[in-house]
Amino acid sequence: MTPVPCDVDELRTLFLFEKLTDDQLTWLCERGHAELLEPGPVYTEGAPASCFYVLIEGALVMSTRVGADDVEVVRSSQRGVYAGAWHAYLGDRVPQVYKNSMRVTEPSRFFVLDADDVATVMREWFPMALHMLEGLFFGMQNTQQVVGQRERLLALGSLSAGLTHELNNPAAAAVRATSALRERVAGMRHKLGMIAAGPYERTELEVLIRLQEEAVERVAKAPALTPIEVSDREDLIGDWLDERDIGDAWDVAPIFVQAGLDVAWLDHVAGSVPAGVLDGAVRWLTYTVESEMLMREIEDSTTRISTLVTAAKQYSQMDRAPYQTVDIHELLDSTLIMLGRKIGDDVEIRRDYDRSLPAIPAYAAELNQVWTNLIDNAVAAMDHRGTLTVRTFADHDFGVVEIGDSGPGIDPAIRDRIFEPFFTTKAVGEGTGLGLDISWRIVVKKHHGDLRVTSTPGDTRFQVRLPLTPTPTATAATATDGPPEGPPASPPQSKQT
Repeated sequence: MTPVPCDVDELRTLFLFEKLTDDQLTWLCERGHAELLEPGPVYTEGAPASCFYVLIEGALVMSTRVGADDVEVVRSSQRGVYAGAWHAYLGDRVPQVYKNSMRVTEPSRFFVLDADDVATVMREWFPMALHMLEGLFFGMQNTQQVVGQRERLLALGSLSAGLTHELNNPAAAAVRATSALRERVAGMRHKLGMIAAGPYERTELEVLIRLQEEAVERVAKAPALTPIEVSDREDLIGDWLDERDIGDAWDVAPIFVQAGLDVAWLDHVAGSVPAGVLDGAVRWLTYTVESEMLMREIEDSTTRISTLVTAAKQYSQMDRAPYQTVDIHELLDSTLIMLGRKIGDDVEIRRDYDRSLPAIPAYAAELNQVWTNLIDNAVAAMDHRGTLTVRTFADHDFGVVEIGDSGPGIDPAIRDRIFEPFFTTKAVGEGTGLGLDISWRIVVKKHHGDLRVTSTPGDTRFQVRLPLTPTPTATAATATDGPPEGPPASPPQSKQT
């Protein structure tokens, strides 16, 4: 860089300084200076912001870091565009680092002012404007934090309500089955007393016990039947029982059908016991198979409860380190379970997992928040009716998670805005417009990955790309870190860069 004289009259031709007095322009020339820069980098994103640059002539390019790539956000040759330490007026209330990188593409001349002098100018020359800018900056920041927290609480409330409902169903089923089992066991005790007091020979009791074990084995192998098949078998068994004068035939028949017993097996029972004890044997077997089915129902219900609790712990990452190596499929499955009730029965879920994908270093709980936002948006876009596709695969050094839906797609007119804070297409009260912004921050800023979208009618896909190896900044971060700076803004409509 080459220092060149500062010209007050030239500064006056720049839109940023055109309303300043001669004394103010003179002060700028005394405190600042002009520089001639050759093509190449000027400053780098993340470095301490020490200087404020105003383009006098030449051309510049602004870029920001997205994952492993530098993405160009502004290219300009307009005189007066500015960049660098223009947040210096906020002092130590915000990190004073360059928010992006700048390079020049041809020999360019800038007016350069130190960051401390920028802060002095704002405080002394524009006190009212300074207060208004501070209010705008911190007001927007606070609003975003409050609304973001509110959105997280609303999502948590919705998930909690869904989880409570999902837990209540198997819990209620287990309670009902336990109550019915108590009655059946009482009946078996009564029947056992009658058998003990009856005229049963030892060999007959041994046969009855063997038939009991056979019935229990059949319960475990009971086939799935269509409603027509169930009705036909109930008729056959009911008729068989009526022909042998066994009472309550039409109450017993459905139990035997559900247990996988048929007429052929009942013929086997009739041939194994004396005719005089057939009625008692059938009732004893009825108690046996019904008790077995009730115990299986209790087992299924409690297993469902255990699965939901495990999914909730996996989703919340309870008792786990914030940054860890995780199986991405476990995170996706726990999120799908947690969102099961919200997704609904009219959405078909297709899992296309690449099981060879290695474990990924990540902030697991925060990635679950990303899956929640993307899946919730996908289901809403389909109006809770369609196909939700969750796909994983490897792409060079990245693991990719793709959330797809069969909805109408994203309007091309708004596609470039969907990651903007507070932008939403949902009705008032249904969304805050921060879901995708938060997801972008988590994926790009915290995991140094990438979040992108492709959309056509009937096929919208959000791709989350995550590094397969730890990044130094990610491993150094902590779970309590606040949200980092958001995605790059669109090239401004004003003259600011």
